[in-house]
Formats: sequence, C-alpha cells, structure tokens
Amino acid sequence: MSITYLEAIREAQAKLLREDERVFIYGQDVGGTFGGAFKATKGLAKEFPGRVLNTPISEDAIVGTAIGAALNGMRPIVEMQFADFSSIALNQILNHAGTHYWRTQVPVPITVRLPGGGTKGSGPFHSQSMESIYAHYPGLIVMTPATVEDAYTMLIEAVAIDDPVIYCEHKYLYYHLKADKLPEKGLPTGRARIARAGRDLTIVTYSAMVQESLSAAEELAREGLESEVVDLRTVKPLDTDTVLASVARTGRLLCVGESFPWGGATAEIIARVTSAGFHLLDAAPVRINAKDTPIPYHPNLWSAHRPSAKTIAAKARMLLRE
Repeated sequence: MSITYLEAIREAQAKLLREDERVFIYGQDVGGTFGGAFKATKGLAKEFPGRVLNTPISEDAIVGTAIGAALNGMRPIVEMQFADFSSIALNQILNHAGTHYWRTQVPVPITVRLPGGGTKGSGPFHSQSMESIYAHYPGLIVMTPATVEDAYTMLIEAVAIDDPVIYCEHKYLYYHLKADKLPEKGLPTGRARIARAGRDLTIVTYSAMVQESLSAAEELAREGLESEVVDLRTVKPLDTDTVLASVARTGRLLCVGESFPWGGATAEIIARVTSAGFHLLDAAPVRINAKDTPIPYHPNLWSAHRPSAKTIAAKARMLLRE
C-alpha cells in the first residue's frame, strides 16, 4: 500500500492533533465534510471535534487570529487555500509573526501551509511559488518539501519549532508522488540532501523542481553525463555547506527554481557560491526559473512557462560545454 504526498500531509496533521492538545487547524473550508480545497484535512474535523476550524474569507484575519492563539500557548496550523492568497496576510506574517520575538522575546509558533506552484489550467492567481518572498524577511523559516517523506516529517517538525514556519507544499506533487511508507524521522530543518550523486555538474533545486531535475539527470546519464542533484529542503535557512561541498566535487553549478527569475532562491545560491566558492568553479554558474510573465492558463503555455526536465537537461548540456 502506497501513500501520496497529500496523504502524508494529512497524516502529519492527524498525528500532531492526536499527540499535542495545543495544536489546531485553522483555514477556509478545512472543517466539516469538505476538508479543505485539496482535502488535506479531510476527516480530521470529525476525528478531532472543535480543533479543525473554518474561518471567514480573510487571510489577514486568519493569520492575525493564529498569532494571538500562538502567543497564548497554542500551536496553530493555518491552511491557505492557495499560496497566492497569502499575500493578503503579508502584514501579519512579516511584520507581526516574523518580528515579534525580536521585539518581545515571546515566540510565535505558527505554521502556515501554502499550497503553491503550478498545475495545468490554474493560471496566474492560483499557481505562484511564494517561497522567495518569505525567505527575504528575517524571523521566518521557509520549508519546501520535495518528497512524500519530507512532506510528513517536515510538517511535524514545523509545528514543534518556536519560530513561525512557512510550509510550502507543492500542488503538483499531491498525487504525482507516492511512497511505500512514512518515516519515523527525517533530516533536521536547514539540512539539504544529496538526492542523486554525480561528478560532472551540481544541480541545486527544491520543491517540485527536484523531480524535474532528477528526470533531467537520468536523461543526461544516458549520454554519459553524471549530475549531482541537491535538494535544499528549506530555502531559509539555506544549507550553503552542502552546496559548496557538491560544487567542489563537480566544478559546475546549475540552480533550478519554479519561482519567477528576479531575485529569489536561485539568485541567492549563486551569490553565495560565487562569494565563498569562486575558486571551486570551472565555469560561470547558471540558473533556470519560470518565465518572467504571469503564469498562463493554457496547459501547453504553462508547460513552456516553468522549467521541465527537458529544459533543465538542455541548460546542463550548455553549461557542461563551457
């Protein structure tokens, strides 16, 4: 019996509700029989009455209420219907949750789940990758799980952390990823993992782009080119040491992200490597992101808008020729 990425998120929340009475889930349509826009809380309201709560359609009020609950000893999990909608709550997340400990020495242990990234036909208002925005601000931890196992263990760890956590789950992975079982524990927050070992090129990526990069690496391997794929797991904090160690082995760096190209995680990685590891590089580092346009509705345009295994492999070949 296999478990999907989405089911792993649901199971993590069930475990948290079962084991910690301070935990509650708060979001639009998460309670009752609906179970959230993507069914990540399906059945939990019945199993844990009074602790899976529907909210008004006001992201600003949702996060503000969760912050108040956290300050009074609770461990709220906030579900945004889509990551894009969290922009309405930026003031609460960035200026209140993110700064509160630094002003008062009182932590704000909230976890904000952001279903982000593109899927066919979802368009510009339901497909954005928001991790770079939140990583820009101090006081927040930004998780980007790319596997079923990490979707489970990282959400459990997120709720245990005293800092506010932005948990960026990718909608495309909900049903496209499966695992045989859930792990008892995972790597700690801030630790990257080597998803595939290689000698010729380092591909640093996160979230759904890990799967695309692994597919690209398999394509390149058939040509005798061995790519090392580094899954960041969290973009804030960012595991620079693991990235530098990989670049030291390969001499070449390709950074891949689904977010827009201006700034962001891929730019930060390249800045850190060129600053601390310039002597390790045999060629100028390269990055590939989504196009610098709003995300299109049409499935064919959407597929061309985001990086894919094909475009990643093509960029890698170009870098390996230099």
